[in-house]
Amino acid sequence: MEYLETKDVRIPKLGLGTWKNTGETCTRTVQTALEMGYRHVDTAQMYGNESAVGEGIAAANLSREDLFLTTKLSRSNLRRDDVHASVRDSLDKLGVEYVDLLLIHWPHPRVPVAETLDAMNELYEKGVVKNLGVSNFTRSQFQQAMQVSDVPLITNQVLYHPYSARSQLRDFCTDTDTVLTAYSPLARGDVLSDRLLKEIGKRYEKTAAQVAIRWLIQQDGVIAIPKATSRDHLADNLAVFDFSLSDGEMAEIEDLTGSFRIRLRNQLPSLVRRIPF
Repeated sequence: MEYLETKDVRIPKLGLGTWKNTGETCTRTVQTALEMGYRHVDTAQMYGNESAVGEGIAAANLSREDLFLTTKLSRSNLRRDDVHASVRDSLDKLGVEYVDLLLIHWPHPRVPVAETLDAMNELYEKGVVKNLGVSNFTRSQFQQAMQVSDVPLITNQVLYHPYSARSQLRDFCTDTDTVLTAYSPLARGDVLSDRLLKEIGKRYEKTAAQVAIRWLIQQDGVIAIPKATSRDHLADNLAVFDFSLSDGEMAEIEDLTGSFRIRLRNQLPSLVRRIPF
């Protein structure tokens, strides 16, 4: 496992996403992933799986210091009192005394980000939250959040994959020594059939998915949290540290953003015709 360091924090470059993974399947997935070498698990209050994640962590019997655990505040829990109460509930469900990273899951137009971050700062001072960040914030929203938090924010978790344009946000994170955390790094499966990614993968005996993940974590200040449930997919996602992409290949993949938008625009007329009004 490779690690990224920012603001004196050491974060595994590859994590396990758990969105839409619940119950026994989630518990089994988390346990298996940790036993295979994953050291970063991402969950959220709104996923409804913190208890299952906690059970998987307990079953893996891993030293707490070796695990980087992230959860996120639901939009309904962004008021000061709700932040405190919901985090206590999250800790109980996860079966831990602290989380390594607490994020605001989505910005709320009617709850000042300063109120939420003040409460998160208080939890940081109590030691039950080790680091703070946000998720799904625009660059300007992220900048505003950084300005009103006494505790430095370390990451903005956003949708990021070869087809999504994130260069401006990525550059802002680099300039501010913060991390861009990429969720849905495989574009919900769209990358699996991409011709360029498959061609590059053949050169390294890797899959298109592995190339996409490698492209992300090879960028400065970027980590990825792909979702997987089967042992095979967990292993595939983990097998991205034994090769590196060339500068030319990195640039080719970067260019996929524009070509994907062109393809999507060309498909829109036929897609619209299929929509039942």
